[in-house]
Amino acid sequence: MNQSLFVTKRDGHRESINLDKIHRVLDWAAKGLNNVSISQVELRSHIQFYNGINTSDIHETIIKAAADLISHHAPDYQYLAARLSIFHLRKKAYGKFEPPKLYDQVIKMVEIGKYDHNLLKDYNSKEFEQMNSFIDHWRDMNFSYAAVKQLEGKYLVQNRVTGDIYESAQFLYILIAACLFSKYPCDIRMSYIKRFYNAISTFKISLPTPIMSGVRTPTRQFSSCVLIECNDSLDSINATSSCIIKYISQRAGIGINAGRIRAVGSPIRGGEAFHTGCIPFYKHFQTAVKSCSQGGVRGGAATLFYPIWHLEVESLLVLKNNRGVEGNRVRHMDYGIQINKLMYTRLLKGKKITLFSPSDVPDLYDTFFADQEKFEYLYCKYEQDNRIRKQHIKAIDLFSLMMQERASTGRIYIQNVDHCNTHSPFNPHIAPVRQSNLCLEIALPTQPLENVNDKNGEIALCTLSAFNLGAINNLDDLQELSTLTVRALDALLDYQHYPIPAAKRSAIGRRSLGIGVINFAYYLAKHSVRYSDGSANNLTHKTFEAIQYYLLTASKELAKEKGSCPLFQDTTYSQGILPIDTYKKDLDSLCNEPLHFDWEKLREEIKIYGLRNSTLSALMPSETSSQISNATNGIEPPRGHITIKASKDGILRQVVPEYDRLKDQYELLWEMPSNEGYLKLVGLMQKFIDQSISSNTNYDPNRFSNGKVPMKQLFKDLLTAYKFGLKTLYYHNTRDGAGDVQHDPLSPIIYDGCESGACKI
Repeated sequence: MNQSLFVTKRDGHRESINLDKIHRVLDWAAKGLNNVSISQVELRSHIQFYNGINTSDIHETIIKAAADLISHHAPDYQYLAARLSIFHLRKKAYGKFEPPKLYDQVIKMVEIGKYDHNLLKDYNSKEFEQMNSFIDHWRDMNFSYAAVKQLEGKYLVQNRVTGDIYESAQFLYILIAACLFSKYPCDIRMSYIKRFYNAISTFKISLPTPIMSGVRTPTRQFSSCVLIECNDSLDSINATSSCIIKYISQRAGIGINAGRIRAVGSPIRGGEAFHTGCIPFYKHFQTAVKSCSQGGVRGGAATLFYPIWHLEVESLLVLKNNRGVEGNRVRHMDYGIQINKLMYTRLLKGKKITLFSPSDVPDLYDTFFADQEKFEYLYCKYEQDNRIRKQHIKAIDLFSLMMQERASTGRIYIQNVDHCNTHSPFNPHIAPVRQSNLCLEIALPTQPLENVNDKNGEIALCTLSAFNLGAINNLDDLQELSTLTVRALDALLDYQHYPIPAAKRSAIGRRSLGIGVINFAYYLAKHSVRYSDGSANNLTHKTFEAIQYYLLTASKELAKEKGSCPLFQDTTYSQGILPIDTYKKDLDSLCNEPLHFDWEKLREEIKIYGLRNSTLSALMPSETSSQISNATNGIEPPRGHITIKASKDGILRQVVPEYDRLKDQYELLWEMPSNEGYLKLVGLMQKFIDQSISSNTNYDPNRFSNGKVPMKQLFKDLLTAYKFGLKTLYYHNTRDGAGDVQHDPLSPIIYDGCESGACKI
């Protein structure tokens, strides 16, 4: 390399390039890593240097050179690239590698409006010194390259216009802990801060995007999921739209229940005019969803729900497909189709489904969720009433259309509304669950708003986090992690602000939490069991029993201290009913694992003390947050040993945990012979999880004759999911080969959490 090349320093002056300094940095970053070649990184980067290159570009060139070498042959390049990125990030944030003291950092960031000024009111300088002693900045070196890029892109406090970054990861972690436990008594809060910091900074607890990016900043809205229900009136539709904009702008994923809106042609104002139907109002909601970019952290997105028996269902099912014209398509939202046992029964018996406008059939829509027997009675009664407008369609034709659209778009979701209410922590006669959210794991009560200040409306919020199953040594570790997570998230409910009164009433009244898991695939690999053959059934049963038991215990203990949530009487928990009492008994055929905890004692204690939180568990996708922990997504099998995610920061390669030791133990997605084993595992999880689960169905057309997935197979999986008690189905992923990386067939590209062939991005 020509030593006569000049480099432009950060302060603008020029000097000869110092290759020895670059070598020393690479040598430092490679320490302890296996199968990484410094010389190869140097060779790849040096040929891209040019005269006058600035130091920042030199560092980014070296980082990219290391990242491009990540492969299943040399996975440790992901750590080499990560360490180089951390070095570069700290230089940008602090002007040097060594971070400042915590107190100095907080003062500076409060002064420029990047940190919440209450930090300096809640804690004094000595307490910041104590917190500073908890921090281990060398934990930054445990991040993978994909994790660092996600931190830079979404989580670290920054100016998204100029690209300036103001902090590194350990400040993020310690200040989240400080904010969440700020109202705890002074004699105990430091203990909780230290324990929670250690749990999140060592990846034992995974936090979602709104918390990671928002807590410690002046922004105070951290609920990941917001459920908004719309009534069949213009006032309610406008109020719903206004609420969508409020929450989309504050990083929340939205669920919209629009199932009450009457069908096209319905009379309005006593027959003065005909109703325009659902589609114009769905377009209205879509405009609201896409109105804000969520501060550059992620794009606005929503799923809209309606019942399968809606009179317009045939037009609604095709709203997302690429055929048709803009006038009859609403493509930029996803859709959840609401189904119950009666609809499945009509399918199995080869009968017809009758379609109604909800406005024409009093009480039918409400009983669809609250009372299955009454719904069937009313449904059959209205079918016989010739005065009511209706349409008949063969059940097999309607289900076929639904599954065809689910397969072609990947984003037509399923909600089994009976399971959402019969196996629920809420009494369906008092607080029925009528919808889920963007990711299909939240199942909470809602009430429509007639205006944004409606005292009778209810917007459901859920605050999320997850346990990293790959980071626990045994199930008893979940006791401490449950205590910390429940207390932190419960404190967040009082710490955050609520732009809509109906959301505050729900959040404070129900105090709903949704705690899930990441790294399930690694957990199975470590235990040498697989998704598809039943070998993981007993382990899954035992693990999720422990999760729910410890979460309920933590919430019960918190209720002893602070009181149960105000709307605890709306829950079945208040009656002493637990998830182990209401699950689908078909699950008993899948495993013989007994219950390992004293549920009867817990039942009695809950009846005495109550619970601080109406719900505790939900299994979310964790697409981005799992990358931070270098973990596999949620409960999903990986698509390859190396997953490549296309993001706004470029291509990010991530290797499954312990690839060298466990590569033969991982069951990859496209190696699974069918969805059956996976769906059974999800059913076993759902036995204990009190909300719902983001569970996918996946198909490789090459496994079927003519390269097409038969409708019979789609029906089989749909019915298997229902049989074993699944409340919701999320993505339909189809392998079409478009996402396979040419030089590494083990590495399909994932776009925003789904296979490229499924969502046609």
